[in-house]
Amino acid sequence: MTRVRTGIYGLDDMVEGGFPSGRTMLVSGGCGTGKTIMAMQYAYRGAAEYDEPAVFVTLDERPEMIRQDMLRFGWDLKKQETKGKFALVDAAAAKIGYPSEEKYTLPQAGIDVDRLVLRVMQICDQIGAKRVVVDSMAGLGFHVESESDIRKSILKINYMLTKTDVTTVITSEVPEQSFGAGPMAFSKYGVEEYTADGVIVLHYLGIGTESNRSLFIRKMRGTKHVEDILPMEITSKGMVVKKPEEAYKV
Repeated sequence: MTRVRTGIYGLDDMVEGGFPSGRTMLVSGGCGTGKTIMAMQYAYRGAAEYDEPAVFVTLDERPEMIRQDMLRFGWDLKKQETKGKFALVDAAAAKIGYPSEEKYTLPQAGIDVDRLVLRVMQICDQIGAKRVVVDSMAGLGFHVESESDIRKSILKINYMLTKTDVTTVITSEVPEQSFGAGPMAFSKYGVEEYTADGVIVLHYLGIGTESNRSLFIRKMRGTKHVEDILPMEITSKGMVVKKPEEAYKV
């Protein structure tokens, strides 16, 4: 099986060398757990270090804010955009019917899944993308009244992207929860985890000045993976995943 390096320090060793190529991975977690950072690290390092151009679709945040925030990790998105190796798609403005000055955007009329998928596929073709990120699935539900419709939209996105030569990461918001404290939710709409080939759950527990971040690989089709709850840190160079026996040091 062809593997795609995740770009997340320490994670490749936990999944037999990387994500299976051409598949869709779901990254879920509560607010502040690092979903966007993980998804961007996968996309940016792919473009900047592995020569695998990436398309990053933001449904929640302004692209300019994302560019600023990611500089703290040394990730110069603008530089990769100028090289034609990275495309930041502003779907957040279309979601609220606001005009966007970004190069890559959607019609101002609002989010339409068919147009979104078509636009992403067009951009993938233009830059020769090998990686796609959709952040996040919760943003798709802004103009959709029924969960049945949003589930159909998610299925359509996943199906169409698997028809292209890309490996996709999608993110989904879930309520804050503790491992081992009862049934867990893996996505906002309850369908993402079934359409995805892999599911990674992020958790964050902050008590006073102490914080405890962890990562759990719920499933990974066609791949042996570590089943432990793995310590994880967000450092100045990005997300770092540790073995359970390792101390929280980079």
